[in-house]
Amino acid sequence: MGVSGTGKTTIARLLATRLGIPFADADDFHSPENVAKMSSGIPLDDSDRGPWLTAVGRWLHDHHTAGTGAVVACSALKRRYRDILRASAPSVFFLLLTAGREQLIERMTRRHGHYMPPSLLDSQLEALEPLQPSERGAVLPADSAPDHIAEAAAALFRKAAGAPEAG
Repeated sequence: MGVSGTGKTTIARLLATRLGIPFADADDFHSPENVAKMSSGIPLDDSDRGPWLTAVGRWLHDHHTAGTGAVVACSALKRRYRDILRASAPSVFFLLLTAGREQLIERMTRRHGHYMPPSLLDSQLEALEPLQPSERGAVLPADSAPDHIAEAAAALFRKAAGAPEAG
């Protein structure tokens, strides 16, 4: 989880591969209306996000029920958004990726084919609510190589799950 440009999708894909479980990008769950709104530089509001978060939560629930587990790259900026996901998948573990604003702008400017314009970054930074002590999760800086971040994420997840450390 985190704001745009933190590397959520890259890290989540690598993490899913390391853990041998399915991956999804929550961006793929947005309605065409949400994508059009963001593409136009208009931030989503809570009414836009509700059905989207419900769909992401359902996907997590289905994979938990199937016994596969799953990794999803999702902004989940506010506690109430994470509560929606947690209602569908109570054992969800949130990993908040962080980076400085200038680094985020640079990353967002370099990427191609994504509908999220850098002009919406500040609205995401304003909306971001840090993980609370009562939330199952961890924070990782997204300032090193993706493989390093993914390995650190896998170690945090294994520890949270009570699994032995990989060698």
